Amino acid sequence: MKFSTILEKLGNVSSSSFSSNKEHDPEITGVAAVDEATTGTLSYIEGAKFASMVSKTSASALILPPDETLQTQAQERGIVWIATPEPRLLFAKAIALFYQPWRPTPEIHPSAVIHPTAKIGKQVYVGPHVVIQQGVEIGNDVCIHPNVVIYPDVKIGDRTTLHANCTIHERARIGADCMIHSGVVIGAEGFGFVPSSTGWVKMEQSGYTVLEDGVEVGCNSAIDRPAVGETRIGRYTKIDNLVQIGHGCQIGYGCAIAGQSGLAGGVKLGNGVILAGQSGITNQVEVGDRAIASAKAGIHNDIAPGEIVSGSPAIPHRQYLKVSILLARLPEMYQTLKQLQRKLNNGNG
Repeated sequence: MKFSTILEKLGNVSSSSFSSNKEHDPEITGVAAVDEATTGTLSYIEGAKFASMVSKTSASALILPPDETLQTQAQERGIVWIATPEPRLLFAKAIALFYQPWRPTPEIHPSAVIHPTAKIGKQVYVGPHVVIQQGVEIGNDVCIHPNVVIYPDVKIGDRTTLHANCTIHERARIGADCMIHSGVVIGAEGFGFVPSSTGWVKMEQSGYTVLEDGVEVGCNSAIDRPAVGETRIGRYTKIDNLVQIGHGCQIGYGCAIAGQSGLAGGVKLGNGVILAGQSGITNQVEVGDRAIASAKAGIHNDIAPGEIVSGSPAIPHRQYLKVSILLARLPEMYQTLKQLQRKLNNGNG
């Protein structure tokens, strides 16, 4: 489609400007990373790291930050552009103009096993070898890919997608517009055992697992059911692959949890919290709104709202940077200490 058509489809982009005219309105056939772009593709520049690519890229169109130097460079090379304070966000919207995830036509495959008491909404796809047990309620426009198993007493909201081979255990409540990727297990028993004189006694996990609207859970992640009460994932929270959410956790609105992170039982995250990859949080810890944990952070104590923490055990990020500098100097400091010890010993001798 023409670049001008793309601008029309993207709609009213706030605080944006663009360079285009009828004489130079290239045909755009796809999107690409700026260092891999070819003629006919649209790409984007975000920040100084890739600014030099404006003079090198083969893209026919660019999404740029509001930087007049970059815009002039693009114009001199004959590259049409649109400028916005959030180039990556606009690029994400542009991708959707060229690619939509495959979605099967609504039907119930004859190999699916559906209990007579289950309620299935309108325009639902149920793939091969799906199992839906008693008392399940499925909303409208839901897509259930092959080999999904849904245990009794589960409710799934409108337009939610369950990808192949995920498992939804009993007493799970999944909202509308959720995306559950392959291999995910939602609502399995939390790790609840009580020590006794004769060994571990199993504590039955009788609670509920609740995913509010717009939650996305990446491949092979697990969200556990609690003994009592509920494990709750707030609206629009995004969970990456290989994440463990323990029983009774309360996750706020719009959080982002990156791959291989783990939350022990009873953890509470406020709204907008970001956990980078391989973060770990111990039992009953509370993390305030908009706090950020960097990669491999080990959080053992409560984190204040807006705090950025790093390291294990996690400490404020600025302090962590200072510690890292000192850590790099430890060999030098050790040698200095040894020299001082020798001088002291020689003086006493």
